[in-house]
Amino acid sequence: MIEILNPAQLPRAREAGALVGTILHTLRDRVTVGTNLLDVDRWTKAMILEAGGTSCYVDYAPSFGSGPFGHYICTSVNDAVLHGLPHDYRLADGDLLTLDLAVSLGGKVADSAITFVVGEARSPEDLAMIDATERALQAGIAAARPGARIGDLSHAIGTVLSEAGYLINVEFGGHGVGSTMHQDPHITNTGRPGRGYKLRPGLLLALEPWVMADTAELVTDPDGWTLRSATGCRTAHSEHTIAITEDGAEILTAPTVP
Repeated sequence: MIEILNPAQLPRAREAGALVGTILHTLRDRVTVGTNLLDVDRWTKAMILEAGGTSCYVDYAPSFGSGPFGHYICTSVNDAVLHGLPHDYRLADGDLLTLDLAVSLGGKVADSAITFVVGEARSPEDLAMIDATERALQAGIAAARPGARIGDLSHAIGTVLSEAGYLINVEFGGHGVGSTMHQDPHITNTGRPGRGYKLRPGLLLALEPWVMADTAELVTDPDGWTLRSATGCRTAHSEHTIAITEDGAEILTAPTVP
């Protein structure tokens, strides 16, 4: 299903996006060396419920997972890159942490992810990898406008990632959002320009470049959810939900902070 929002629905999507962005910003400020991933999950639950939102993850049970997910946020550490299941682990100095959050508020969903170093950054390669996903995300957003094709976004994202030296996995990527978390169209993190679905105002897309330092192959943890690099290398992931407007693209998941 591809859902197109009308102008009256867009404010609700903005509210959902602002909530997701603000929760991630708050968590990034709160997480320190020694923070337990289960505490991150509890903090997220409290903020979602306080805002009147609903988690998109607790009851999430897709064919590729071992569902239901049962938690409020994905917490992926170091070699884990996607769908990290929160568990009893205290973050160590230098850990790479990815937080991926999707929330429904007012009947509309927003989805976003950030990767950051806990404590002191010890490796310039980690920072370069995060930077590459953030630059790829911005390139994908810049390519998003009415009349553009999904392949234009994929190509923009993939060009940045490839030029930075990363292999690209195409199993998991961006996607449409709306009243539900995962909708068509699928947006791979590399592709050919001029191909695929034509963008229209009112379309919501979650763009999410992610990479692993030296591989494109994933393995799944025994928990049935957490996806890791096959080589044990470190990883990074950046994501925003955007709305296609008459003039281009509007980022919905930027944090709203004082």
